[in-house]
Amino acid sequence: MPDLHHGMFHREGLRIHYVSAGTAPVDGGRDRTLLLVHGWPQTWWEWRHIMEPLRSDGWFVVAPDVRGAGGSSKPAGGYDKQTMAGDLRALLHHLGVRNPITVLSHDLGMLVGYAYASLWPEEVERLMVSEAPIPGTNGYESAVATSTYSQNRIWHFHLHGAADNAADMLIAGHEFDYLRSFYVRLSANPDAISLADAERYVADYTQPGAMRAGLELFRAFEKDAQDNRRVLAQKGKLKMPVLALGGTASFFLPIAEKMLLEVADDVTVRPIEDSGHWLAEEQPEKLLQALRAWFDETGA
Repeated sequence: MPDLHHGMFHREGLRIHYVSAGTAPVDGGRDRTLLLVHGWPQTWWEWRHIMEPLRSDGWFVVAPDVRGAGGSSKPAGGYDKQTMAGDLRALLHHLGVRNPITVLSHDLGMLVGYAYASLWPEEVERLMVSEAPIPGTNGYESAVATSTYSQNRIWHFHLHGAADNAADMLIAGHEFDYLRSFYVRLSANPDAISLADAERYVADYTQPGAMRAGLELFRAFEKDAQDNRRVLAQKGKLKMPVLALGGTASFFLPIAEKMLLEVADDVTVRPIEDSGHWLAEEQPEKLLQALRAWFDETGA
């Protein structure tokens, strides 16, 4: 992928690996920056199919590995989503981004994207979210408590969130089979994440400290819920356009609108046909089509 640039940003002992495409904004020029925030158990690699097309559309595209994932540091703490959003904001400022950005976020990266937009709404022009419930909302509580969702789709929230490190011990030695089961089971197109892609992801998540860091994302949900409720009470609902995308073969679409209207005023929910959970890998062309239509509608 010769048009992609790999970089490292260092901040207060933390290393953030990022991949970018396109030209960084110039002072005084129009800032068309896309921040792509990946989910678990993935890295920036989940966006590989859409980065170059978005660059060709004139965007400056930045896809970081969030703290704990891929080439980024695996610190002991800081996995609440507001802290993680602060990491990405500092990265963008380092790259010269100052004007409002567009955030595209998936899975647990959606919680980071939401935290970014709720903390610094003046810096986010539009927000795309996909395929995760937001802690602190009634929608989250309903999804986690409802047997259809919790048993078949997000049962792992309970295991990964356990404070006694049970998940770490159960997964150890079975990382490939365990992680690949998510790519296959939550997909409408099991071949979309190939064996080679799965091996790449597993190699990232079996680095020292990486699996523990990934599980800490789930263990931070209680703090995330408290943070989200506090910021919502202080600042009110999001005002920027929010697009929710979900696969027609996934769990997200039935809960998306009601949940997001708890935290945002301008919500649009649209399906990605013939996709499960892994939108950018299962149906990259349909995802691009949905994004481009939304960009046109919102004046990007």
